[in-house]
Amino acid sequence: MAYIKYKEVTKYFYFSKEIHRDNLPNYVIEYTNTNEKILMGYKTAKDYGVFTDQKIILFDKGSTFGIYKQIFTIPYNTISTISIIYKPNGAELSLFLNSGYPLRLKFINMKNPNPGEPNIYKENLKKIYLYISSRITK
Repeated sequence: MAYIKYKEVTKYFYFSKEIHRDNLPNYVIEYTNTNEKILMGYKTAKDYGVFTDQKIILFDKGSTFGIYKQIFTIPYNTISTISIIYKPNGAELSLFLNSGYPLRLKFINMKNPNPGEPNIYKENLKKIYLYISSRITK
């Protein structure tokens, strides 16, 4: 972990909803290249996260000292390690970038909509995890 005066400087995102590409706002899609394919989109109360076939784009909107929008672009070739942690109603992707910077993407409120069947939300995250994993091991 990276620390400044013993304080962790990890950025967290708590995604609570999957968003189909067609339902993403235009300003989110504008940050993808024309040759990129959007694999999956996620939303928090105010933020978005998009997984493309080339990178992760994270939109962090806030209003600590006025309204701001911070956009993170993380190409898959800058990720050195990825792990997935499954929890009862969610999951977490933990990424370490080549710079040593840790990033945690938490997916909450992912209760199985069809009990007795595989959880579609966790299955979609598994696909994202496997895709990123295959890209960083090349």
